[in-house]
Amino acid sequence: MSRTVSVITLMLLAGAGLGLTYMVQRASAPQIASEQTLLDSRKLLDVLAADAYDNQPLEQPLALTDATLSHSKLLAGYRASKAGQPVAVLLRTQTEGYAGVIELLIAIDANGRLLGIKTLRHNETPALGGLIGDWPNHWLATFAGQSRHAPDDAGWALKKDQGQFDQLAGATITSRATVNAIHDALRYFDEHRTTLLGIGS
Repeated sequence: MSRTVSVITLMLLAGAGLGLTYMVQRASAPQIASEQTLLDSRKLLDVLAADAYDNQPLEQPLALTDATLSHSKLLAGYRASKAGQPVAVLLRTQTEGYAGVIELLIAIDANGRLLGIKTLRHNETPALGGLIGDWPNHWLATFAGQSRHAPDDAGWALKKDQGQFDQLAGATITSRATVNAIHDALRYFDEHRTTLLGIGS
């Protein structure tokens, strides 16, 4: 009899423990999810300085029109702001590289200058075009400060195509596709600046 009581007691204690664990996990789940969202957001938004904005850009995606561009396609857009003023637009864009799709996040300041570029997804050849996925990325960093008109349209090409930009070694197609996608994004920003920045809205 005492053995049966012991087994029942153990079962009750185990059940209570499981119930308590479930309740604790359930109560903390929203906080864990919130912290994970912030972590994911920070990882995605590390093309911007952390103190450059005070909103949550990814929570308020922009409505994009005419998203199919000359060499790429826009997937999403976000506005970063500080104290209610727009400071940057982030354009998530997709282009075709050597081995498949290259997805980039391109940050452009309110004056139309590049702040940063990050590769979000690619299938390029390791040690060649695959270097586009490195973060931080020295090659992508060389585009910072450029704009749609600086250089001019002819300059927005690889040096081997009579343009201004070096390429990733051994990765002409990857480099060309990336340069074209960045230029597309800058043109799009320039042509839709008022809407993207929310000016007058």
